[in-house]
Amino acid sequence: MKAFLQLIIRHTSALSASAIVWLIAFFTFNQGLALSIGVGLLGGAGTFYSVKQLQIYRNAKENGLTRKEYLFVMDNLKEAKAKIVRLQRALFQVRQLGYAKENFEILRTVKKIYGNTKRQPRRFFQAESFYYKHLDSLVEIAERYAYLSQQPVKSKEIHEMLRDSRHTILVLGQTVNKDLKVMLSDDVDTLHFELDVAKKTIQKPN
Repeated sequence: MKAFLQLIIRHTSALSASAIVWLIAFFTFNQGLALSIGVGLLGGAGTFYSVKQLQIYRNAKENGLTRKEYLFVMDNLKEAKAKIVRLQRALFQVRQLGYAKENFEILRTVKKIYGNTKRQPRRFFQAESFYYKHLDSLVEIAERYAYLSQQPVKSKEIHEMLRDSRHTILVLGQTVNKDLKVMLSDDVDTLHFELDVAKKTIQKPN
């Protein structure tokens, strides 16, 4: 929602700037219509870019990151989103009913890690193994598994590959679950501390 609102602000600011610059160029400086429109468009484009850079700076500061770190995380999140779409497609292609719950849990955990990072970009550095290794492995193996499982004819070797691939998917599912726990470890520690403080306050005699 925040990203959408910021996009609206950028477009609104750009349109307003374009209109103002065009009016000034056309009526105040008596420029031709085509030239005024061109100058107005340039003014709008400059405003759009400036507002975007300001928003990036403020977002980075709010999350305790440098501008470079924030842009780095955003680029990785963009790539991760595309990979998650591929993973979801591959897992949904597997029609075995017995695997549906396991696939759903894996996908839910993956999306939770992505969602937490999107809301708080600094969490990316708590889940680097997920973004650099585990997600890629999950996508590659899930896609290969989905492809082989849909073949009408399966050799003994393919059956063995399917079995091994399924086992690896489950192991990776457990691994990304650990990635999520690592990401939330600071929150758990903070909550434990706050609970201890609250209990001591409650138990303290008046």
